[in-house]
Amino acid sequence: MDIGDNIKKFRELKNITREQLASELGLSVSGYSKIERGEIDLTVSRVQEIAQILEVDVSQILNFDVTQVFTISNNQLVQGFGSKVENNNHNDDYKEKYIKMLEAEIERLKALVDEK
Repeated sequence: MDIGDNIKKFRELKNITREQLASELGLSVSGYSKIERGEIDLTVSRVQEIAQILEVDVSQILNFDVTQVFTISNNQLVQGFGSKVENNNHNDDYKEKYIKMLEAEIERLKALVDEK
C-alpha cells in the first residue's frame, strides 16, 4: 500500500496544488513532496490531518486503489505497459463502494451549497 501515492491522487482529484496542501500542513513544498513520494513515515495523526484537508475519510486514503475501482485493459497510465486487469466480482465490489463514496460526496457538497 502506497499512502503517499493515494494522497497525491486525492489531491489531484480535488484540484489542490502541492503548495496549497503543504501550506495547510505547515510544511515546505519539498517536505510535503516527500510525503507523496513515500520518503517519510506518516503518523496516524498526520494522515488524519491530510484526510481532513482533502475532505475524505482516512480509510479512503488507506484503501484507494484505482485498479480495483475501474476495469481497464491495456491502459499504460494506470497499469503499466502491456498489463491487463481481469474482470471479476472483486472489481464490481470496488466499483459499488466507489460509487457510494462519490454519491456521499455529492450529498455533502449539496449540503454545503444549501448552507450558503
